[in-house]
Amino acid sequence: MAAVSALDGLIHALRRLPGVGVKTASRMAYHMLQHDREGAQLLSQALHEAVGQVRHCELCHTFTIPSICDTCLDDSRDNARLCVVETPADQSAIERTAAFKGLYFVLMGRISPLDGFGPKDIGLEKLIDRASDGVVQEVILATNFTAEGEATAHVLTEALKKRGVQVTRLARGVPVGSELEYVDLGTIAHAMVDRRNA
Repeated sequence: MAAVSALDGLIHALRRLPGVGVKTASRMAYHMLQHDREGAQLLSQALHEAVGQVRHCELCHTFTIPSICDTCLDDSRDNARLCVVETPADQSAIERTAAFKGLYFVLMGRISPLDGFGPKDIGLEKLIDRASDGVVQEVILATNFTAEGEATAHVLTEALKKRGVQVTRLARGVPVGSELEYVDLGTIAHAMVDRRNA
């Protein structure tokens, strides 16, 4: 009985991953227990260490182990340009294009009233403070082209423009309804180069 409840617990835990339903979680659980127990141990250890060590950067909110991430500490970055993204995965996608050499602000979400997320939940005040520091000359909004991403971009644009901050938005080369981490790198690079005023 304990083995069954432990297996059910594993399946239930795997279902918390995005896009993983009961069947996929069951296949993963059975595969790890039957064919790759060493891999299961590695996964368990890696998750334990990541949860214990990874935190948010004090400046940009991305994931990091030290209090300030390597990107924020990099003196070669253009600190006059601040790119606002929804998630660390979106930041990573932009970084892989090598088209942007400025700094980032990671919202760790997006405005979604249906899910109970408003401007305060995505760090709007901290973003405004950072963008109004006298160093930042342009804020590039790189939120996803989804309904929530567009609503987030609109709210951020209005709040930042009231502070006299120049705001631009990624060009529409990124397909509508897409999420940055799944868009090909060439499209993201062109969208970054061809950004427009918000």
